[in-house]
Amino acid sequence: MSNVLVIAEVAGGKVRKSTFSAVAAAREIVKGGGSFAILVAGAGAQGASAEVTGYGASKVIVVDEARLANQVCELFAPTLAAVAKAGSFDVLVVTASSFGKDVAPRVAAKLGAGYASDISGVRTDGGKLVFRRPMFAGNAYGLCEVTTAVKVVSVRQSEFAAAEPSGGASPVETAAFAGPDAAAARVEFLGLETGKSERPDLGEAGVIVAGGRALKEKFAQVLDPLANLLGAAVGASRAACDAGYAAPELQIGQTGRIVAPKLYFAIGISGAIQHLAGMKGSKTIVAVNKDAEAPIFQVADYGLVADLFTVVPELVTELQKG
Repeated sequence: MSNVLVIAEVAGGKVRKSTFSAVAAAREIVKGGGSFAILVAGAGAQGASAEVTGYGASKVIVVDEARLANQVCELFAPTLAAVAKAGSFDVLVVTASSFGKDVAPRVAAKLGAGYASDISGVRTDGGKLVFRRPMFAGNAYGLCEVTTAVKVVSVRQSEFAAAEPSGGASPVETAAFAGPDAAAARVEFLGLETGKSERPDLGEAGVIVAGGRALKEKFAQVLDPLANLLGAAVGASRAACDAGYAAPELQIGQTGRIVAPKLYFAIGISGAIQHLAGMKGSKTIVAVNKDAEAPIFQVADYGLVADLFTVVPELVTELQKG
């Protein structure tokens, strides 16, 4: 039996949607017995906690602290570790977002716990938890077992569909802020620079329109009308970002964002393995490329060998008619 703690990610006084992938992983872990709780820590956590009370957790633990407003993980780690110890949790789960990847190893170190990162699956084998992890840019998968008494895992959002509410209302209790430790004293928060966009965040978008280097200077001119019609996020290959045709924060792939939308358009993207590692978990993939041998067609559900500069405007025109 496992006593699982899900670490929610709070931003702007709300729980980020990526948290519900961690909830889905926790549900898988406790299928072999046990229960899970959800920890909501940050500025405005009290209000945000209402968003997670209907997901079947045994309880929701709240640490509402203004000093946790800026997601400096050196400030979060002592509190997360203290809550884990107080509740005798033996598995801690967080989504493998930039926040999760930063805070998880720090908490694991404080707990003397083993850490499995970016897991894509979990099962119980002989009473033991076995985690599935991608290797070699997702071209192979390995199984690992964490042998420490306490285990910390980060889960790939693209591999765990966001949990749906299960009904009911979990009890809510509060926990104290543990305060900074020596590591936090050496960190100074200077500011947060974020790209301002009315489009959905790449990690949470249901539809993504992504472009490659072939678009050149017409990247936005070709993709934006389609994305606007579909209410989609815009993404890019690394080649397009390196060439300056798209902003770096739009990069999808092994060294960029890992996404799994319901619908993914790959426009002028050849499909290098590094890019495929970031999007092949998409539910439906539509590829447009003039090269019939492009690797992207190997993972695409629908593929069109054509000139993107002709096809995409035609698609926009047809969608506008409908």
